[in-house]
Amino acid sequence: MKKSILGAALGNCVHVAGLHHFLMIAESEGYQTSSLGPAVSIERLVKAIQDVHPTIIAVSYRLTPEVAAELFETLRSRLENLGMQSTRMVFGGTVPVCLIAQKSGLFERVFDGHDSVENIKAFLRGEVDRSAIQKPMTDLIGRIEQKYPYPLLRHHYGRPTLEETIEGVKTIAEAGVLDVISLGTDQNAQEHFFRSEEMDHAQDGAGGVPVRTSEQLREIFVASRCGNFPLIRCYSGTRDLIPWAEMSVDTIHNAWGAIPLCWYCVIDGRSQLSLYDSIREKQAAMHWYAERNIPVEVNESHQWSLRDAHDSLGVAMAFLAAYNAKKAGVKNYVSQFMFNTPPGTSPVNDLAKMLAKKELIESLHDDTFTSYREVRAGIAHFSSNPFTASGQLAASAVISLALKPHILHVVGHSEGHHATTASELIQSCNIIHGVLQNCLHGLPDMTFDKDVIARQYELISEAKTLLSAIKMFGAAVSDDPWSDAWVLSNAIKNGILDAPHFRGNPALCGKIITRCINGGWYAIDESSGNPITEQNRLKLVLDSTLVLSANQNNSSI
Repeated sequence: MKKSILGAALGNCVHVAGLHHFLMIAESEGYQTSSLGPAVSIERLVKAIQDVHPTIIAVSYRLTPEVAAELFETLRSRLENLGMQSTRMVFGGTVPVCLIAQKSGLFERVFDGHDSVENIKAFLRGEVDRSAIQKPMTDLIGRIEQKYPYPLLRHHYGRPTLEETIEGVKTIAEAGVLDVISLGTDQNAQEHFFRSEEMDHAQDGAGGVPVRTSEQLREIFVASRCGNFPLIRCYSGTRDLIPWAEMSVDTIHNAWGAIPLCWYCVIDGRSQLSLYDSIREKQAAMHWYAERNIPVEVNESHQWSLRDAHDSLGVAMAFLAAYNAKKAGVKNYVSQFMFNTPPGTSPVNDLAKMLAKKELIESLHDDTFTSYREVRAGIAHFSSNPFTASGQLAASAVISLALKPHILHVVGHSEGHHATTASELIQSCNIIHGVLQNCLHGLPDMTFDKDVIARQYELISEAKTLLSAIKMFGAAVSDDPWSDAWVLSNAIKNGILDAPHFRGNPALCGKIITRCINGGWYAIDESSGNPITEQNRLKLVLDSTLVLSANQNNSSI
């Protein structure tokens, strides 16, 4: 006999859309369905059950929870009087009413709108929910493969005290909305963890949680072992990167290493290392992770864009970051794509820049090197108004889905005003889950937009010119200029790689002028005030014959 479901919106509730959709899913699973429609009295429902003898009764109610409690009690009493207390029933409604429905004990299953279609189908097939039986993987690549095309959600978290951070990590894990907690430690920890005598304790808690011992990191990890068991990771520290790597893997089982190529030194004041020594240290840290087959992210390109670098330079640095990771032996590479950076970047230019980065990075793919795409909104563009920022977060996520990301790095809607609390982090993740629910499948493909394509290939061409110039600049001193610390550090000092925010730093150049024009960031000719190509910009920095030769050879990239 064919299985059947009878549906009804109980009492004076006239909302039947959710019920209708549930019945449609049931039909796709082979059920025969019928609906009594809106505002069904208990007597009418009971009579229909007696007449039809359905396999399952689907009840919905979306109004006042207190009224729902009385309806459920009346329904229970009526069914018991008729000896029908074993009738299989399910319920769907708003979260407050669902809590009442669960307490009533009437319903075999309660749906509050958070269940995926696959989980609803699993129930109708008589299977246990996949979410309940599928244990989350404890490594990054395994977790990606377990969920893709649904991206892993990552969020930065670290409060000014250890106690609040531990409690918040537990709350976040129990909420089950996040796959990766990216632990933010304060600057004292990042720079001076292994040199505590150099700490300025007046700055404790500035920028993150003030961890001071490896045991404190273990306490944070233990707090995360509940809920959906999120992965934990942290940045590399800004000094003593290999000791940091050893400690983070030992204590929090660092899901992947996040290391810049050129930063955390005199370039940004986050340590006193020279450019050359800093690049060498970062390359050694990449190699350390690679030897242990731990994924690596080189968070480099957006650091330049945060300093108002022009777009083609940002694209070139994305390639160099991935190139250096591969050179260090990294097998699984996390490529971060920070949208909305610099502020004022339009969606067309943003997407074009990211697609250009993606194409150059993925040109490095082979049997030894694979990249995984991580997208995020740029923190600098967020409004201090949390409601406006929530809209910005959702809008940025929609655009970034065009890259089919493996990881979506959520930036809290509060970040334009203050560092995110655990409850705000959960809210922001739920905003992104809403975006994914609506947009993950069936979103028009923005990568085919003609303006996006034109800008994408313009940036690829300009980035190749810049990369070729670096190769020619270092050809006389290095067999591999793109991974040579001396070549890269001198390319920065001499202005081949330059950003406006470098002005005033005696260790850097800082002569370049950039400007946002029609949503894209361009290098500007100081004499004319107009955009300047990479070929012409580099003529002003280096010998013109060198640049022309580099331009002629850019097809080798």
